[in-house]
Amino acid sequence: IQAAWSLKTRALTEMVYVDEIDMDQEGIAEMILDENAIAQVARPGTSLKLPGTSQGGGPSPAVRPVTQSGRPITGFVRPSTQSGRPSTVEQAIRTPRTALTARPITSASGGYVRLGTASMLTNPDGPFINLSRLNLTKYAQKPKLAKALFEYIFHHENDVKNALDLAALATEHAQFKDWWWKVQIGKCYYRLGLYREAEKQFKSALKQQDMVDTILYLAKVYLRLDQPVTALNLFKQGLDRFPGEVTLICGIARIYEEMNNISSAAEYYKDVLKQDNTHVEAIACIGSNHFYSDQPEIALRFYRRLLQMGVYNCQLFNNLGLCCFYAQQYDMTLSSFERALFLAENEEETADVWYNLGHVAVGIGDLNLAYQCFKLTLVNNNDYAEAYNNLAVLEMRKGHTEQARALLQTAASLAPHMYEPHFNVAILSEKVGDLQRSYTAAQKSEEAFPGHVDTQQLLKQLKEHFAML
Repeated sequence: IQAAWSLKTRALTEMVYVDEIDMDQEGIAEMILDENAIAQVARPGTSLKLPGTSQGGGPSPAVRPVTQSGRPITGFVRPSTQSGRPSTVEQAIRTPRTALTARPITSASGGYVRLGTASMLTNPDGPFINLSRLNLTKYAQKPKLAKALFEYIFHHENDVKNALDLAALATEHAQFKDWWWKVQIGKCYYRLGLYREAEKQFKSALKQQDMVDTILYLAKVYLRLDQPVTALNLFKQGLDRFPGEVTLICGIARIYEEMNNISSAAEYYKDVLKQDNTHVEAIACIGSNHFYSDQPEIALRFYRRLLQMGVYNCQLFNNLGLCCFYAQQYDMTLSSFERALFLAENEEETADVWYNLGHVAVGIGDLNLAYQCFKLTLVNNNDYAEAYNNLAVLEMRKGHTEQARALLQTAASLAPHMYEPHFNVAILSEKVGDLQRSYTAAQKSEEAFPGHVDTQQLLKQLKEHFAML
């Protein structure tokens, strides 16, 4: 009986093994046939999905806050970084304010702003141009009119399908010799998510006519395909043909910043300033880099430069206030924050200012003022995870354990990418004797920030406790 049973077991094992091989082969076939497929596990420093694997020695989350997609917060909000990569659908729907560079994916299509001029506005007689009645073949044979019509359909009406049809007919009429139409077809394919087709069109256009815009569009395609190294090489080849082109240097700096290689990004931003010393993005990013490198006095110089250039908004005065505080120039701190509150255009900006005022209050030791500031932050923006976390710390100091636990759970649910709420929950649970919850929270903290020494020490203590039990 024993021998028969072992044979039966072996047969079952082999059957399962064969099925698994067949499934794997199907998966490999799908990967080969799908041109847009991306490697599941990218090599370190070659992917934007895992920027923490960069070899550039980027800042840790303990020094510089990170977005939901895992990148350090930059000094400049850019359209290209507005669509982050949330790991789950829940995160995408419930994207917190803390990740201004990781918007929900549902709002991606809303990012294409219509240009609408006065002559094109909707009127009672109907739309300016009725696209359904247009004979695209006729207009494609009139190159000057076709280009203007394409711009209207693509940018104003946002009708990618008709725009692509017109571009295809026009490039056929031009006997595939007009590089401009190839770029427009590539833009349509990019908007439709057909990145490999867009790549072919942009490459073909570059062979006919070397243009900076085409290089930028092709780099966008590579970034969407999660190939930052290819995009970097493309930009550097473009710089050989267009030396000193600011947009190409800035593109290289952005990619390095997204890959968490902050030192290389700062060098390229400095190269940008050598070509254009009024480049706002480069000045802001270098300033934020100096601030997070414990050099607030140097950051202050860059932000003052922006002020001299005429940039006059809430964010700038908010940053000036923080730099003044950490540079111990207390006479300018509160007046800068006061001006920032006055210039705030919406509740999110107001919440940012009150949150930073709370940090100033903690720095001067006025915990009651800090408590009020964090409360005002939540009044203006109820999804501010950092404010929940800091309020919980203040409640813990007062001995209000349950209130602190509730606030920390709220912070952890709003911003699962932050390690602080998880670590604080772990410490709080360990103090009250709930070792299992403490261990679970500590594991989440380690997952969010693997290099956090305090978390590792806590996990070591908890494992020793469990070993003794």
